[in-house]
Amino acid sequence: MLRTKSILAPKGDYDRIRISIMSRHTLRDGITPDKRIDENSYDEWLREFAPPLKLIGDYYKRNLPWEKFEERYLDHLKFIYDKVKKLSETALKKDITLLCIKESSEKCHRRLLAEECKRIKRELEILVK
Repeated sequence: MLRTKSILAPKGDYDRIRISIMSRHTLRDGITPDKRIDENSYDEWLREFAPPLKLIGDYYKRNLPWEKFEERYLDHLKFIYDKVKKLSETALKKDITLLCIKESSEKCHRRLLAEECKRIKRELEILVK
């Protein structure tokens, strides 16, 4: 099972392996540490699944439309396909929860990553929050 949720949401019994897929654990300025996030917030931190910093900057600072963000992030996932495939295979064996800062996954890369894992491994169950 592959789940997604906000890194700020309380841990649940079902979370199992909690993986942060954020590029950094800072406030929006990209520098100041976010004191709401500490080493107890996640079990692993896999930055390779975070959107590239230029993409994040284009989205937040240059008002890149979500559709373009999504397209570019999915291109990024193609570039690291082997890692996405490995994550998909691991999620078939162990329950994993992908974490990002956003409360909703509607316009969040964690949903896109989970859906890509499902595309690679059709039998994988995903629960996107």
